[in-house]
Amino acid sequence: QVQLVESGGGSVQAGGSLTLSCVHTGIGYNQDCFGWFRQAPGKEREGVARMSLTTRNTYYRASGKGRFTVSLDNAKSTLYLQMTSLNPDATAVYYCAAGGPHCGLTSDYYDYWGQGTQVTVSL
Repeated sequence: QVQLVESGGGSVQAGGSLTLSCVHTGIGYNQDCFGWFRQAPGKEREGVARMSLTTRNTYYRASGKGRFTVSLDNAKSTLYLQMTSLNPDATAVYYCAAGGPHCGLTSDYYDYWGQGTQVTVSL
């Protein structure tokens, strides 16, 4: 059974940085893609970044390019999302997701979701 557990959220001032972690277990050969999503109050869930496990190719939402970095530590079974130069628009619950065999930045590519971790950016 696939399980995803996020951590690392918190409160930070605008311009600050945070690194989110997602420990994964039970990933099978069909789950080739990891993604990070976020959902702000009153808004739909949106993809932030994703990584293919086989090619390690990454893709970012336009608003995160150059500021967000997704990485994977296989030894720790942990996916990371490093976020820098944060602004209040980044305030949301952030979710880790696993899916496959194809990789994309919309929810329909993913079958498994973590419980989410809150990120709050204040001025």
